[in-house]
Amino acid sequence: MPDGRTGGSARAFELLEPLVKAATVRVHAPADGYGTPGTGPTWGSGFFIAPGWVLTCAHVIGEGGAAVRLAGREVGITFSVAGSPAAAGATGTVAGRVECVLPERLEERRPAPRALWDLPDLALVRVLAPISHACVWLTDRPGPRLDEAAYFGVTEDLGVREITGRTTRLRGTAANGAAIRLGDDDEIEPGMSGGPLVDLARGEVIGIVKARRQAGGGGIAVSVAQLRTLPTGATGQVGLYRRVMQGHDLYHYDQHVSDLDSRRTWTDVHDELPSDDDDTTGGPERPTRLSRLTRLTPGERTTLCGLLAELPPPGSSEAVRALAEAARGEEPDTGLPAPLTWRDGLGLLHDPPGTGGEAAAMLRYATDVSVADHREPPAPGADEELWDWVRATAARLWRPLRRELGERHERGLAERERRRRASAGQMVHGPFRPAVGVPPPGPSVLLEAWAQVWEDVYDWRVSVLAGPDRPGEATPVASGTRVTLAALPEAVRAPLAEGFRRCDTHEAAALLEVVVAEDLFGLPVDEWTVSGGVPVGVQRPVVLRPPGGEPSPEAAERWARVQAGPLLGRRADCSRGRKWRPPPGWLAALVDHTVPVLCRAPGEDPTLAMLHDARDAGYGVAVCRRPPADPRASCEPFHRGLREELADAGRAVVLPARLQTLRGRAYGADPDAYWAVGTALVWQDPQRPLPEDEPLQGDL
Repeated sequence: MPDGRTGGSARAFELLEPLVKAATVRVHAPADGYGTPGTGPTWGSGFFIAPGWVLTCAHVIGEGGAAVRLAGREVGITFSVAGSPAAAGATGTVAGRVECVLPERLEERRPAPRALWDLPDLALVRVLAPISHACVWLTDRPGPRLDEAAYFGVTEDLGVREITGRTTRLRGTAANGAAIRLGDDDEIEPGMSGGPLVDLARGEVIGIVKARRQAGGGGIAVSVAQLRTLPTGATGQVGLYRRVMQGHDLYHYDQHVSDLDSRRTWTDVHDELPSDDDDTTGGPERPTRLSRLTRLTPGERTTLCGLLAELPPPGSSEAVRALAEAARGEEPDTGLPAPLTWRDGLGLLHDPPGTGGEAAAMLRYATDVSVADHREPPAPGADEELWDWVRATAARLWRPLRRELGERHERGLAERERRRRASAGQMVHGPFRPAVGVPPPGPSVLLEAWAQVWEDVYDWRVSVLAGPDRPGEATPVASGTRVTLAALPEAVRAPLAEGFRRCDTHEAAALLEVVVAEDLFGLPVDEWTVSGGVPVGVQRPVVLRPPGGEPSPEAAERWARVQAGPLLGRRADCSRGRKWRPPPGWLAALVDHTVPVLCRAPGEDPTLAMLHDARDAGYGVAVCRRPPADPRASCEPFHRGLREELADAGRAVVLPARLQTLRGRAYGADPDAYWAVGTALVWQDPQRPLPEDEPLQGDL
């Protein structure tokens, strides 16, 4: 650190440096199939702002080859691998596609060589494969505070290519706040363009390094608030900015609540940063009583952002601004970038007037959001969970505020109910969503596999199951014996292709039903390829079925109830990421429209036991998943995604097709669908009974 830096900023840099470097990437040409990936020239830097999304400068993308279009261009991303201790310090290279550039007119108005690109000069890159990586914490403030800062990016000092950070002081803003002026405390090297600019006092990324000034030293960064100018999408759609920021907040929320990893999170470091309100040198170990009462703790702030992200996005910027004004007690600065998310509303509540401070204003705001009319129905219980958190957090604050929040919530509920009664019979939750497909009623392809006892080999059979018209009737296609698990996909490739040719129609692809014992539910059949190089789970619905006899009357009743909906997903083998085994009779006592959700490896306890219990309790529909590549990854995105998917589906009959759609999105490199990788649907349809001549379960 340069001389003259305060002890506080030096400590902040020390704490933040590993987190920022872990999320900073090198941008370069994509792999060409010949050279080693990631070894070519550096175009510039970038950083992960949400799972699967990299932010950089548009000129970094354009100067790597200005003759091609920017949007849609593929680039190479070299990143720091997050995961097990064995991966510490490791890097990986992945392809990315430029999703959007700002301003959009850059495609038609390219600047001259070596000229300064128009502001905001941003590019958002979508990563084309699911990878394990870190993300930065973005500020929610619409404008920067002029204070000590650090910028990071790729350098090649002494011939070593690495990501480094340097400190500076912010000198002001330009272009109506779109740009931030950096001091000349250190030199900005060309490879650092696109890297993050971090506010050391608050531990948040506030900008993107754009350029160095040729005269007078220092440089220019772009404010991250310019991300709000991303395309908002057509009417009724969620814009790109809202989508990315939701992923950002849920990532940090999941990191905060997970106990699967001991690595420091941004929330942990925020708790250790020196505070302006500390009464002594030494940071927040001894905060004043006033700071505890007027500001949310870092953990509370992260939790609040996560809970807000679980709600549907606001219908308009004005709706956010109105709630922020009501919570703040005065009109926010209208010259600031428009708030597009519930999180942006929090950024308008810093340093409010009067007594109570930020904590009171943010809790009032969260209370109002919990009773707001959303553009679409929230996930079941999401708004109640937000209010429960507000009430619990307010317990440490003043009693008059707790009473005020309770009264505010009651008034909000009454007003929301009045509005809903007034608009009864009208379509109040956004545009109509067409129903997705249901499994074809005709024949399906049946793949059966069973293990030979005491040997790691498998027998298999492919058949065509006639369906409800001819219950239990199956036409053999092919079979085999004593095949290793690794050789099974190739052994069944041609028989499956033949089965599909027999069953597919012009209107729909046939259902593939995989019959295996519960300990084989981790078999990645949906990722096998049969034709065209596209995974079979992307081409058609794929479901799992355990071998078994005639379904019980209770199973038939549960099946009918869950097909009618509404669906209620319940965690059946974990509690907030920890292994959990429900007590005996728990499953049988649940309501008939429950869908058990299991997130652990299918062949391990308690998941294997729960799969058996679910079958015995008559559950014909359940959801499980294969273990993720990173065993310490939080399971919260999986549960959250399924909760929303089940609520949106409404009834079980559409789940096979919806899961196929999710696989297609993940295969198409949609970061918002990566949580669904490895998800499997257990589907025991009583109208499609299995053949009576079941395979023997190995030699006795």
